[in-house]
Amino acid sequence: MRLIIYYIGIMLILNVATVFMGFVIEKLFGSIASLVVFLSLYFVALWAAWVISVWLTKPKAVAVAVPLAAAKA
Repeated sequence: MRLIIYYIGIMLILNVATVFMGFVIEKLFGSIASLVVFLSLYFVALWAAWVISVWLTKPKAVAVAVPLAAAKA
């Protein structure tokens, strides 16, 4: 459940940045360039949010105790 919550939160942040960048590109270069940049950044954001979410929710390493009898054998 934590993975999905992180993913949605990160996607919201990246989507706001993507829309803002799209508006800036539209003002500077026009609507076609804005569309190309927006779609590219949107799909990169989908991938990046998933990678970051998985990295943040990666299980911690757990030390396993080895029984003394097994260690001597």
